[in-house]
Amino acid sequence: MFRNGLEPWHLLVVLAVLILLFGSKKLPEMARGLGKSMRILKAETKAMREDDAPAADTTAQSTAADQPRPAVAPVTVAKAEDVTKTNAG
Repeated sequence: MFRNGLEPWHLLVVLAVLILLFGSKKLPEMARGLGKSMRILKAETKAMREDDAPAADTTAQSTAADQPRPAVAPVTVAKAEDVTKTNAG
């Protein structure tokens, strides 16, 4: 049934519906806006990859097996009741 998903006449029907809904003047503006937002998205993802690249290189050099974890000092936890008893008296 769905062997040929999109045929050329499907695209023509979709294009005709878009022209009827938005008008021929609005479609080029929408296409420009979509193109501009795609360029911005591409530039931002490229910048994020460049920012992450140096951080990934430094973490690859020092692994958890190479560096021992520092010791943690034990912490005594006191209840609020105990603190008020020692302050009161």
